[in-house]
Amino acid sequence: MAKIKFTFEDKNIEPVTIENAEAGFSILEITEDHDIHLNHNCGGVCACSTCHVYIHKGEDDLEEISDKEEDFIDRAINPRLESRLGCQCIILDDNADIEVEIPDQSRIIGHEH
Repeated sequence: MAKIKFTFEDKNIEPVTIENAEAGFSILEITEDHDIHLNHNCGGVCACSTCHVYIHKGEDDLEEISDKEEDFIDRAINPRLESRLGCQCIILDDNADIEVEIPDQSRIIGHEH
């Protein structure tokens, strides 16, 4: 099973490590399954930028970024070189070791679970 460590731009939220993430699922789906708050207005179909995250480790174990995803990242708050959309980060390897930082969600108006 893949390991994903979630850290948060909002330092009031403690880091969370998921040790049992399965290949074939997206970072967004993992957050939903483990009650980690990540906005997602479009429902995870790469039609907005609210599930914007920063990938600090393990990018090679995720599906490659598409042109469409890059276009939406440009619309995100504070995009960086390590920016991705959680809905498009499909885990490719069950042995992946990934580190994800979730931007401050209080600045985003979006769907909450």
